[in-house]
Amino acid sequence: MAPIQAIYWLWNAWVVSWVIAALWSGRTAVRGPRWSQFWRDVLAMSGAAILIGFSAPFPGSRGLLAPLWRTPTSMAWGLVALTATGFAICWWARLHLGQLWSGVTSRKADHRIVDTGPYRLVRHPIYTGLLTALLAMALLKGTGAAILGLAVAAAGLTLRARLEEQFLRAELGPEAYDAYSRRTPMLLPFAPRIG
Repeated sequence: MAPIQAIYWLWNAWVVSWVIAALWSGRTAVRGPRWSQFWRDVLAMSGAAILIGFSAPFPGSRGLLAPLWRTPTSMAWGLVALTATGFAICWWARLHLGQLWSGVTSRKADHRIVDTGPYRLVRHPIYTGLLTALLAMALLKGTGAAILGLAVAAAGLTLRARLEEQFLRAELGPEAYDAYSRRTPMLLPFAPRIG
């Protein structure tokens, strides 16, 4: 199996397991703004689609599909490991949230600020894990289209994170959420506070 095939296998396994796990979620008390989340999700998914589906270099390719670099085999397998690490972060966060997780912006019954486990390191560890996996694939593919897809997906996930934070700040109380935001970076562990 080639490294790129291994990464596609990891993506497929993660998507299937994530869809199945969506059945394990608590009762929703309040739903967030649907249309503004929809456009952020479209942006994130479009970037991921460009990266995952449409950015592979091929012989004689030009423009955005032309290879910008060649990844040595040993480094390519390191990127496979980085992809697996990204998905492990996603699952650590998902399991830590338990029934408070939701695929849409919402407040669950008995919702609270979770600031333990991966949420002690970043406010959005699932997005951190996804961005890690997307970065690994972009580096492995090494095309302008892959970098573009990564940038678009990162913008969509960052905008979605900001929307979720506005909603949670309003629903759970600005004092408590702002205190959490001050001590915990948004997406990059040990980074200065962003947003």
